[in-house]
Amino acid sequence: MSLQEDLMTALKAAMKNKDQEALAALRAIKAEILLAQTETGSKEEITEEQEIKILSKLVKQRKDSAAIYAEQNRNDLAEPELAQAEIISQFLPAQLSEAEIEKVVVETIQTTGAEGMKDMGKVMGIVNQQLAGQADGKTISNIVKSKLA
Repeated sequence: MSLQEDLMTALKAAMKNKDQEALAALRAIKAEILLAQTETGSKEEITEEQEIKILSKLVKQRKDSAAIYAEQNRNDLAEPELAQAEIISQFLPAQLSEAEIEKVVVETIQTTGAEGMKDMGKVMGIVNQQLAGQADGKTISNIVKSKLA
């Protein structure tokens, strides 16, 4: 099934269960996908890669908001954001472990011949493209920095 079909199934289930947090998260996904489809003026299908980018962006937004709320001791606002991020994450491909990400980073550094922090952008671009939706950009960045330092 496509993401949109999975989304509609999950949306119906959330409505039946009266799960407000799930509904909010699922509606956010649906809205972003509709915006992406109508951006060009014609209602065309978006690619799986675009869908993954949208989902990753939504998860990152929720986690960033939750972090800000937690800093301000507003756990009442942080918890729903984290719950929504978890719901949205279910539609993303399985996340890789740090060891798996590190392996890809090391291989990329070897194949590109990167030496030092001046080549970080080149390595990040290739790794981000390979691991789209499977790893958090911040985690990738930290691993690349540690390997190039």
